Amino acid sequence: MLLQVLVFLLGLGILYMGADWLVQGASSVALRFGIRPLVVGLTIVALGTSMPELLLNMFAMLLGEDGLAIGNVVGSNIANIGLILGLSATLLPLAISRQTLLREYPMMMAVMLLFWLLASDLLLSRLDGVILLSGLSMFMAWLIFDSVSHARSLPAEDKQTPLLPHEDENAGPAERRVSQLIARIGSSRLAPWARVVLLVAGIGALAMGAQLMVTSAIAIAELLQIHPVVIGLTIVAIGTSLPELAASLMCAAKKEADMSIGNILGSNMLNVLFVIGAVALMEPIQVEQETINVHFPVMLGFSVVLFPLARFGYELNRAGGIMLLAGFVAYMLYLLLPYIG
Repeated sequence: MLLQVLVFLLGLGILYMGADWLVQGASSVALRFGIRPLVVGLTIVALGTSMPELLLNMFAMLLGEDGLAIGNVVGSNIANIGLILGLSATLLPLAISRQTLLREYPMMMAVMLLFWLLASDLLLSRLDGVILLSGLSMFMAWLIFDSVSHARSLPAEDKQTPLLPHEDENAGPAERRVSQLIARIGSSRLAPWARVVLLVAGIGALAMGAQLMVTSAIAIAELLQIHPVVIGLTIVAIGTSLPELAASLMCAAKKEADMSIGNILGSNMLNVLFVIGAVALMEPIQVEQETINVHFPVMLGFSVVLFPLARFGYELNRAGGIMLLAGFVAYMLYLLLPYIG
C-alpha cells in the first residue's frame, strides 16, 4: 500500500514537471518562429496546462477505467471551486470584477450544463467529443478576437508600450492567467536545440507520470476495495488540481484575486471542452448512472452557489470561502466514509 502511494506521488511529480517542460518548450519554439505571444498564450499555454488531465484520462481509458477518467474531471471541477477557491478565500478574501461574473462565469455554467446533458445518456460518444472540441474552438476564437479588439481600442501611446495582460486591469482573466508564463518564457535564453529537447522531454515525462498515477490509483482502489469513480473523484482529482491550488494561492497573496477566479473558471471549461472532448473523440466514455444522479449535480451545485457568494459586494469573502471548503470536506466524507472501517 505504501509503495503504491509513493508511486502515485512520484507519478504526480513527473506529470507536472512534464507539463511545465511541454508548455515552455512548445511556447519557446512557437515564439522562435514568430507566432504572436497572445496567440501562444491563449492556445499552447492554456491547453498545455490541461495536458496532465488529458494524458491521465487517456491512460485510464486504455486500461478500461472509464469511471476513473470521468471521476477525475468531475472531481477536479468540484475541487477547483470547493477546495481551491474555498481555501484561497478563507485565507484572503477575493475581490471579483463585474466583468468576470458577466462573461466568464456564464460561459463556465454553459459548459457544465452541456457536459451533463451530453453525459445523461450514460455515454460520451465520439459525436459528443466533436461537439465539445467545437466548443473549445469557438471559446479560443472568442478569446483571441476579444483580446485583439481590446488591443486595437487602446490609445496610440498605449500601443507603443503595450501592457502585459496581467498588468492591464481591463484584460480578461484568461489572458492574464497565461501572460505571466509567457513573460517567463520570453525572457528565457534557451538555445534552439534546447527548446526542442524541452518539448520532447515534456511529452515523455507527461506520458510516464500519467501512467504511474493511473496504475497506482487502480492498485490503491483494488487494495482498499474502493470504486474507481471514487478514486477519481478524490485523490486523483485533488492531485491533478494541485497546480491550480498553488497558482490561486499565489494570485491571492499578490492581490490578483480576479486572476485567481479566472484561473479556476478557465480550468473547469478546459477540463470539459479539451480533456473530455479529446478523450471521447478517441474512445467513447461510459458514464455510470450514479455519476449522473449524484456527482454531476454536486459539480453543478458548487458552480451555481459560487455566483451568489461572489456577487455580494463582488467579493468572495472568508465566510463564503469557509462555506465552500466545508461543502467540499462534507462531500469527501460522503464519498470515503463507506470505505472507512
